[in-house]
Amino acid sequence: MTRHFLDIHKTDAAELRAMIDAARAMKTARDGRPRGMPDDDQPLAGRMVALIFEKPSTRTRISFDVGVRQMGGQTMVLSGADMQLGHGETIADTARVLSRYVDLIMIRTFEEATLLEMAEHSDVPVINGLTNRTHPCQIMADVMTYEEHRGPIDGKKVVWSGDGNNVFASFAHAAGQFGFDLTFTGPETLDPEPAWFDWCAAKGHPITVERDPDAAVTGADLVVTDTWVSMHDPQSARERRHNQLRPYQVNEALMARAKPDALFMHCLPAHRDDEATSAVMDGPHSVIFDEAENRLHAQKAILRWCLGV
Repeated sequence: MTRHFLDIHKTDAAELRAMIDAARAMKTARDGRPRGMPDDDQPLAGRMVALIFEKPSTRTRISFDVGVRQMGGQTMVLSGADMQLGHGETIADTARVLSRYVDLIMIRTFEEATLLEMAEHSDVPVINGLTNRTHPCQIMADVMTYEEHRGPIDGKKVVWSGDGNNVFASFAHAAGQFGFDLTFTGPETLDPEPAWFDWCAAKGHPITVERDPDAAVTGADLVVTDTWVSMHDPQSARERRHNQLRPYQVNEALMARAKPDALFMHCLPAHRDDEATSAVMDGPHSVIFDEAENRLHAQKAILRWCLGV
Protein backbone atom coordinates (compact mmCIF):
# COMPACT_ATOMS: atom_id res chain seq x y z
CA MET A 1 0.00 0.00 0.00
CA THR A 2 1.32 3.46 -0.96
CA ARG A 3 1.98 5.62 2.10
CA HIS A 4 1.01 9.26 1.49
CA PHE A 5 1.54 12.09 3.99
CA LEU A 6 -1.43 14.31 3.18
CA ASP A 7 -2.50 15.71 6.54
CA ILE A 8 -1.81 15.25 10.24
CA HIS A 9 -5.37 14.14 10.98
CA LYS A 10 -5.13 11.48 8.26
CA THR A 11 -2.03 9.88 9.78
CA ASP A 12 -2.03 7.54 12.78
CA ALA A 13 -1.02 9.31 16.01
CA ALA A 14 1.54 6.63 16.91
CA GLU A 15 3.19 7.00 13.51
CA LEU A 16 3.30 10.79 13.91
CA ARG A 17 5.03 10.32 17.26
CA ALA A 18 7.53 7.93 15.65
CA MET A 19 8.30 10.55 12.98
CA ILE A 20 8.99 13.22 15.62
CA ASP A 21 11.29 10.82 17.47
CA ALA A 22 13.09 9.91 14.25
CA ALA A 23 13.50 13.57 13.33
CA ARG A 24 15.11 14.33 16.69
CA ALA A 25 17.45 11.36 16.34
CA MET A 26 18.55 12.42 12.86
CA LYS A 27 19.12 15.99 14.04
CA THR A 28 21.24 14.76 16.96
CA ALA A 29 23.26 12.52 14.64
CA ARG A 30 24.16 15.55 12.53
CA ASP A 31 25.32 17.66 15.48
CA GLY A 32 28.49 19.51 14.48
CA ARG A 33 28.50 18.10 10.95
CA PRO A 34 28.97 20.54 8.01
CA ARG A 35 25.65 21.34 6.30
CA GLY A 36 26.73 19.85 2.99
CA MET A 37 28.05 16.61 4.40
CA PRO A 38 25.73 13.63 3.82
CA ASP A 39 24.26 11.61 6.67
CA ASP A 40 26.09 8.43 7.67
CA ASP A 41 22.82 6.63 6.94
CA GLN A 42 21.84 6.90 3.25
CA PRO A 43 18.29 5.51 3.09
CA LEU A 44 17.40 7.45 -0.07
CA ALA A 45 20.41 6.29 -2.09
CA GLY A 46 19.29 5.66 -5.65
CA ARG A 47 15.93 7.40 -5.08
CA MET A 48 14.56 10.29 -7.14
CA VAL A 49 12.13 12.78 -5.55
CA ALA A 50 10.03 15.24 -7.56
CA LEU A 51 9.45 18.57 -5.79
CA ILE A 52 6.55 20.42 -7.43
CA PHE A 53 5.90 24.09 -6.63
CA GLU A 54 2.78 25.76 -7.95
CA LYS A 55 3.31 28.23 -5.10
CA PRO A 56 6.72 29.87 -4.65
CA SER A 57 8.72 28.82 -1.62
CA THR A 58 11.89 29.38 0.36
CA ARG A 59 11.87 27.04 3.37
CA THR A 60 9.86 24.22 1.78
CA ARG A 61 11.99 24.08 -1.35
CA ILE A 62 15.37 24.31 0.34
CA SER A 63 14.57 22.04 3.30
CA PHE A 64 13.17 19.23 1.13
CA ASP A 65 15.99 19.54 -1.41
CA VAL A 66 18.71 19.51 1.25
CA GLY A 67 17.00 16.72 3.21
CA VAL A 68 16.78 14.40 0.22
CA ARG A 69 20.41 15.07 -0.69
CA GLN A 70 21.66 14.53 2.89
CA MET A 71 20.00 11.10 2.81
CA GLY A 72 21.62 10.15 -0.50
CA GLY A 73 18.74 10.84 -2.89
CA GLN A 74 18.34 13.16 -5.85
CA THR A 75 15.71 15.82 -6.52
CA MET A 76 13.95 17.20 -9.54
CA VAL A 77 12.49 20.65 -8.78
CA LEU A 78 9.53 21.64 -10.95
CA SER A 79 7.46 24.83 -10.99
CA GLY A 80 3.96 25.32 -12.32
CA ALA A 81 5.54 26.89 -15.40
CA ASP A 82 7.53 23.70 -16.03
CA MET A 83 4.45 21.48 -16.15
CA GLN A 84 0.96 21.29 -17.59
CA LEU A 85 -0.53 20.45 -14.19
CA GLY A 86 -4.30 20.46 -14.57
CA HIS A 87 -4.13 22.54 -17.76
CA GLY A 88 -2.81 20.79 -20.86
CA GLU A 89 -2.93 17.46 -19.00
CA THR A 90 -5.12 16.21 -16.20
CA ILE A 91 -3.64 15.94 -12.72
CA ALA A 92 -4.48 12.23 -12.76
CA ASP A 93 -2.47 11.66 -15.94
CA THR A 94 0.43 13.71 -14.59
CA ALA A 95 0.44 11.57 -11.43
CA ARG A 96 0.45 8.37 -13.48
CA VAL A 97 3.36 9.58 -15.62
CA LEU A 98 5.44 10.88 -12.69
CA SER A 99 4.96 7.55 -10.94
CA ARG A 100 6.90 5.91 -13.79
CA TYR A 101 9.86 8.28 -13.33
CA VAL A 102 10.29 9.09 -9.63
CA ASP A 103 10.07 7.38 -6.24
CA LEU A 104 8.17 10.11 -4.36
CA ILE A 105 6.31 13.35 -5.10
CA MET A 106 6.15 16.42 -2.86
CA ILE A 107 3.70 19.06 -4.03
CA ARG A 108 3.10 22.61 -2.81
CA THR A 109 -0.09 23.79 -4.46
CA PHE A 110 -3.14 25.99 -4.12
CA GLU A 111 -6.20 23.75 -4.10
CA GLU A 112 -6.48 20.74 -1.82
CA ALA A 113 -8.28 18.95 -4.67
CA THR A 114 -5.04 19.01 -6.69
CA LEU A 115 -3.16 17.28 -3.88
CA LEU A 116 -5.86 14.67 -3.38
CA GLU A 117 -6.18 13.87 -7.07
CA MET A 118 -2.40 13.56 -7.34
CA ALA A 119 -2.35 11.10 -4.43
CA GLU A 120 -5.33 9.12 -5.71
CA HIS A 121 -3.67 8.39 -9.05
CA SER A 122 -0.02 8.16 -7.98
CA ASP A 123 1.67 4.79 -7.49
CA VAL A 124 4.38 6.47 -5.36
CA PRO A 125 4.02 8.37 -2.07
CA VAL A 126 2.78 11.97 -2.19
CA ILE A 127 3.62 14.55 0.49
CA ASN A 128 1.57 17.68 1.13
CA GLY A 129 4.09 20.56 1.07
CA LEU A 130 1.23 23.04 1.58
CA THR A 131 -2.23 23.76 0.23
CA ASN A 132 -4.59 26.67 0.82
CA ARG A 133 -6.28 24.46 3.40
CA THR A 134 -3.47 22.85 5.44
CA HIS A 135 0.30 22.86 6.10
CA PRO A 136 1.14 19.61 7.92
CA CYS A 137 4.94 19.54 7.44
CA GLN A 138 5.24 22.90 9.19
CA ILE A 139 3.35 21.77 12.27
CA MET A 140 5.35 18.55 12.54
CA ALA A 141 8.42 20.81 12.77
CA ASP A 142 6.62 23.02 15.31
CA VAL A 143 5.77 20.09 17.59
CA MET A 144 9.36 18.91 17.34
CA THR A 145 10.63 22.40 18.20
CA TYR A 146 8.39 22.79 21.24
CA GLU A 147 9.39 19.40 22.60
CA GLU A 148 13.14 19.89 22.18
CA HIS A 149 12.86 23.08 24.26
CA ARG A 150 10.16 22.22 26.81
CA GLY A 151 9.47 18.48 26.74
CA PRO A 152 6.19 16.75 25.82
CA ILE A 153 3.53 18.99 24.29
CA ASP A 154 0.74 16.78 25.62
CA GLY A 155 -1.55 18.82 27.93
CA LYS A 156 0.12 22.17 27.15
CA LYS A 157 -1.79 25.36 26.33
CA VAL A 158 -1.14 26.54 22.77
CA VAL A 159 -2.63 29.88 21.68
CA TRP A 160 -3.03 30.92 18.07
CA SER A 161 -3.43 34.67 17.55
CA GLY A 162 -4.63 35.97 14.18
CA ASP A 163 -6.18 34.44 11.08
CA GLY A 164 -7.69 30.94 11.21
CA ASN A 165 -5.78 29.91 8.09
CA ASN A 166 -4.18 26.76 6.69
CA VAL A 167 -1.39 26.73 9.28
CA PHE A 168 -3.94 26.97 12.08
CA ALA A 169 -5.85 24.07 10.52
CA SER A 170 -2.82 21.79 10.86
CA PHE A 171 -2.30 23.01 14.44
CA ALA A 172 -5.89 21.91 15.11
CA HIS A 173 -5.12 18.47 13.68
CA ALA A 174 -1.99 18.28 15.81
CA ALA A 175 -3.95 19.19 18.96
CA GLY A 176 -6.14 16.15 18.42
CA GLN A 177 -3.24 13.83 17.60
CA PHE A 178 -0.66 15.03 20.16
CA GLY A 179 -3.09 15.91 22.95
CA PHE A 180 -2.50 19.61 23.63
CA ASP A 181 -5.08 22.30 24.36
CA LEU A 182 -5.57 24.81 21.54
CA THR A 183 -7.07 28.29 21.89
CA PHE A 184 -7.93 30.48 18.91
CA THR A 185 -8.02 34.25 19.32
CA GLY A 186 -8.89 36.34 16.30
CA PRO A 187 -11.77 38.22 14.65
CA GLU A 188 -14.94 36.25 13.97
CA THR A 189 -14.68 37.13 10.27
CA LEU A 190 -11.45 35.10 10.07
CA ASP A 191 -12.52 32.10 12.12
CA PRO A 192 -11.17 28.67 11.16
CA GLU A 193 -13.29 26.18 9.26
CA PRO A 194 -16.08 24.69 11.40
CA ALA A 195 -14.88 21.23 10.31
CA TRP A 196 -11.73 21.61 12.41
CA PHE A 197 -13.74 22.46 15.53
CA ASP A 198 -15.86 19.36 14.99
CA TRP A 199 -12.84 17.13 14.39
CA CYS A 200 -10.98 18.28 17.52
CA ALA A 201 -14.10 17.95 19.66
CA ALA A 202 -14.57 14.40 18.42
CA LYS A 203 -10.97 13.64 19.42
CA GLY A 204 -11.63 14.92 22.94
CA HIS A 205 -9.61 18.13 22.53
CA PRO A 206 -12.15 20.88 21.69
CA ILE A 207 -10.74 24.18 20.46
CA THR A 208 -11.36 27.17 22.74
CA VAL A 209 -12.34 30.46 21.10
CA GLU A 210 -11.51 33.64 23.03
CA ARG A 211 -11.96 36.98 21.24
CA ASP A 212 -9.97 38.91 23.86
CA PRO A 213 -6.29 38.25 23.07
CA ASP A 214 -5.14 39.21 26.59
CA ALA A 215 -7.47 36.65 28.14
CA ALA A 216 -6.58 34.04 25.51
CA VAL A 217 -2.82 34.23 26.06
CA THR A 218 -2.97 34.22 29.86
CA GLY A 219 -1.15 31.09 31.07
CA ALA A 220 -0.08 29.99 27.58
CA ASP A 221 2.85 27.61 27.09
CA LEU A 222 3.18 28.48 23.41
CA VAL A 223 1.97 31.50 21.41
CA VAL A 224 1.80 31.19 17.62
CA THR A 225 0.93 33.56 14.82
CA ASP A 226 1.29 33.80 11.05
CA THR A 227 1.38 36.49 8.39
CA TRP A 228 -1.78 38.53 8.07
CA VAL A 229 -1.75 38.68 4.28
CA SER A 230 -0.86 36.37 1.44
CA MET A 231 1.34 37.45 -1.46
CA HIS A 232 -1.70 36.85 -3.69
CA ASP A 233 -4.10 39.13 -1.75
CA PRO A 234 -5.16 42.35 -3.52
CA GLN A 235 -4.33 45.65 -1.79
CA SER A 236 -7.94 46.22 -0.68
CA ALA A 237 -7.96 42.82 1.07
CA ARG A 238 -4.62 43.55 2.72
CA GLU A 239 -5.91 46.79 4.26
CA ARG A 240 -9.09 45.11 5.46
CA ARG A 241 -7.16 42.28 7.07
CA HIS A 242 -4.77 44.67 8.80
CA ASN A 243 -7.69 46.56 10.32
CA GLN A 244 -9.28 43.35 11.59
CA LEU A 245 -6.09 41.76 12.91
CA ARG A 246 -4.26 44.70 14.47
CA PRO A 247 -5.67 43.96 17.98
CA TYR A 248 -4.15 40.45 17.72
CA GLN A 249 -0.54 41.51 17.13
CA VAL A 250 1.87 39.49 19.27
CA ASN A 251 3.86 42.13 21.11
CA GLU A 252 5.77 42.27 24.38
CA ALA A 253 2.68 43.21 26.38
CA LEU A 254 0.76 40.23 25.02
CA MET A 255 3.64 37.78 25.60
CA ALA A 256 3.86 39.02 29.19
CA ARG A 257 0.43 37.45 29.74
CA ALA A 258 1.79 33.99 28.87
CA LYS A 259 3.81 31.83 31.26
CA PRO A 260 7.31 33.16 31.99
CA ASP A 261 8.88 30.28 30.03
CA ALA A 262 6.39 30.40 27.15
CA LEU A 263 7.69 30.01 23.61
CA PHE A 264 6.79 32.08 20.56
CA MET A 265 6.55 30.62 17.05
CA HIS A 266 5.97 31.94 13.55
CA CYS A 267 6.37 29.73 10.48
CA LEU A 268 7.92 32.57 8.41
CA PRO A 269 8.15 34.54 6.22
CA ALA A 270 7.07 37.31 8.59
CA HIS A 271 6.00 40.90 8.10
CA ARG A 272 7.89 42.26 11.07
CA ASP A 273 5.93 44.66 13.29
CA ASP A 274 2.63 43.59 11.73
CA GLU A 275 1.54 40.21 13.11
CA ALA A 276 4.44 40.19 15.60
CA THR A 277 6.89 42.83 16.74
CA SER A 278 10.61 42.50 16.15
CA ALA A 279 11.05 42.69 19.92
CA VAL A 280 9.12 39.42 20.27
CA MET A 281 10.59 37.75 17.19
CA ASP A 282 14.14 38.45 18.35
CA GLY A 283 13.36 38.14 22.05
CA PRO A 284 13.90 35.43 24.67
CA HIS A 285 10.61 33.62 24.00
CA SER A 286 11.24 33.22 20.27
CA VAL A 287 12.32 29.94 18.68
CA ILE A 288 11.44 30.89 15.11
CA PHE A 289 14.81 29.97 13.60
CA ASP A 290 14.97 26.63 15.41
CA GLU A 291 11.47 26.10 14.04
CA ALA A 292 12.68 26.91 10.52
CA GLU A 293 15.65 24.55 10.84
CA ASN A 294 13.44 21.76 12.09
CA ARG A 295 11.51 21.74 8.83
CA LEU A 296 14.58 19.95 7.46
CA HIS A 297 14.69 17.27 10.14
CA ALA A 298 10.93 16.70 10.40
CA GLN A 299 10.59 16.35 6.64
CA LYS A 300 13.47 13.88 6.48
CA ALA A 301 11.52 11.72 8.93
CA ILE A 302 8.37 12.10 6.82
CA LEU A 303 10.26 11.11 3.66
CA ARG A 304 11.62 8.00 5.36
CA TRP A 305 8.19 7.06 6.70
CA CYS A 306 6.58 7.43 3.27
CA LEU A 307 9.21 5.25 1.64
CA GLY A 308 9.45 2.76 4.51
CA VAL A 309 13.19 3.20 4.85
